[in-house]
This record gives sequence, C-alpha cells and structure tokens, in this order.
Amino acid sequence: MIEIRHLRKEYENVTPLKDVSMTINNGDVIAVIGPSGTGKSTLLRCINMLETPTSGEIVVDGQVINDGKCDLNEVRKKMGMVFQSFNLFGHLTVIENIMNPQISLLGRSRQEAYDKAMDLLDKVGLWAKALNYPDELSGGQQQRIAIARTLAMDPEIILFDEPTSALDPSMIGEVQSIIRMIAKTGRTMMIVTHEMDFAKKISNRVIFMDGGEIYEEGTPKEIFENPKKEKTIRFIKRLSSLSYRIESRDFDFEALAAELQLYAEKLLIENDRTSKIQIALEEICVNNLFLNDEEPNIYASIDYSEKSDVLTLELKYKGTHYDPTTSENILFNAMLAEPTTTMVDEVLENSPKWYNNHTAISLRWED
Repeated sequence: MIEIRHLRKEYENVTPLKDVSMTINNGDVIAVIGPSGTGKSTLLRCINMLETPTSGEIVVDGQVINDGKCDLNEVRKKMGMVFQSFNLFGHLTVIENIMNPQISLLGRSRQEAYDKAMDLLDKVGLWAKALNYPDELSGGQQQRIAIARTLAMDPEIILFDEPTSALDPSMIGEVQSIIRMIAKTGRTMMIVTHEMDFAKKISNRVIFMDGGEIYEEGTPKEIFENPKKEKTIRFIKRLSSLSYRIESRDFDFEALAAELQLYAEKLLIENDRTSKIQIALEEICVNNLFLNDEEPNIYASIDYSEKSDVLTLELKYKGTHYDPTTSENILFNAMLAEPTTTMVDEVLENSPKWYNNHTAISLRWED
C-alpha cells in the first residue's frame, strides 16, 4: 500500500528524519516507538503530506505523492489522521464536526453524512453527545469524537499521532479500546505511542526509531521481549525500570519521587504502592545506610512487571549489613508486615566491578 524510500526532512536547525525506508502493507498495524525527538510524529506528518519531505519518496498505491504532480486531496481521502490535540472545531457541535468533512470532501448529502455520523457515534459510545460542543466533553470523549470523524471518511489507512498523550490516565483506556476495535476490522494503521503495553498488544509490527532513522524493527515479541540492538534494549528496559546510583547523603530524593510519580502514571501503578517505595527508600537509605557510611555507595532499582503486576525495589550496597526488620520506624515495619509485601535480604557473592561483597535487599509489592 505505502512504500517509503530514503525519506529525509530538514528544518533550519534540526533534521528529525535522516533516512527512513519502509513498507506498509495492507492490514498492517504498526506501532512506532522511541525516545522523544526522534522523528516519529514527523514521519506520520510526512506520510500524510502535512509536512513536505526534503528528499526521498512516498509511494501510495504506486503513485509518488510528494513529486508535486499528484492530487493530494485524493490521496488524503485514503488516509485519515488522529492527532494528540483532537483538532475539533469548537464552534461546531459534535455531529457537525463529523458531518462537515463528509459533505465538503466526499460530496455526501446531509442525510447521508448525518446517518454515517450517528452510526459512528453509536460505535464509540457517544450517541447521546451529538448536539454537545467539544468543550462540554472530557478529553477522552473528544478524542473518541476525533476518531469517529476520521472513520466517517472511510480511509484505507489511519495514522495515530500519540492519541492518548494529552489524556488523563483515567481516560486512556476508553480511547485505546476504540482503537483496538478498529484494528479488529483489518484496517491498516500506524500508531505513534509511548504506551508500550498498548503497542505490544495491538500491533503486528513494531518500529523503534532513534536519531531520525528506523533503528530496529520486528514483531512485538521480538522488540519487547528479545530486542537485539543496544539502544532498543536500553529503551525497553527503561520503560519498566528506574535505576539510581546513590553516592552522596545529599541525593535528591524529591526529584526521585517526582520521577517515580510519572513512571507510575505511565504504567497505571496505584499511588499506594509507589508511596511505599518512597517510604522504603528513604527509611533504608537516609535513616540507616547513610548513618553508617560517610560516602554511601548504593544502587537502587525499581522494576514493575505488567504481566505479574509486581512492583519491586532492590537495593544493593557496599558496607555493613543492615536488617530492615530492625527499623524503629513504625510505619515502615507495618508496611513490611503486610501480606502483599515480600522481603529478601541476602549477601551476594558475585558483585559488579564497582562493589566489594555487598548486600541486597529486595522488597516486592503484589496487587
């Protein structure tokens, strides 16, 4: 359906796409992942010709669409795009937002456009909101309206640019369920997303972008469970793990707490469990390990397994052995006694090079 050949996009001070080549087949559901600023959204905008490539070719059904000769309006009838910012017209009602593009671009009668719009509103669960205005709806509802508007144009391929990034965590699931519904129809889709579990479940191909290029691609199993290249491995690991080297008593635990909060929101981990991680870290480090060592040397790792829904804190440190159960902190002791908390306290013999023999404390919180 679509072939991209050596695509490059340059701006005055940055080159978000350097050399991208790929083929999008009929029925593909492709998840595009990678660090921010690596050209993911620019790639989608170039495919839909919202941005003009600097060089390279985009071929849609055998026609080069960026050579200045093709009718872009006809090409765009084949491709719909859903943006992270919804892009609904605030002065139009929901039904008008969905009807008007059908009338102006596809030449449908008002009745045909209305019937199509109402059918799609029913499918996305918002039939009763037809006469509301966008600012009367939640972010999740607005995004579902934007998806319905795109579907009303009967596109052969839909490009999703971070469709859930502007939503509160509580609204992400409702939009993802609609996208899953579309994927089951066999429609070709390309989705830029930071929601890794969603990408893994919905796609048949995953593309990892880095530095304006496709760095690695494969099936969801290959990319998420057995990535081959170093940057992909680090990226995937970082999404499910936070790690810190604590080498000073002045370590910024407030910054760690803020990063932990963002981490929890992305993975939909309950606040109760993340607050326990924070309590445990500060109790073990500040009130115990720091007291015995002028220059602490602690490695802290926070890991979350979505498959087993287990959150783990592991501390490895050089120096005197510390038994967490001897803490005088009543709140901390109560937390250790909870049935959902498992503690492993052991001396490890095979140490990393920067350690002498060291102790590991592992705390696990299960749902």
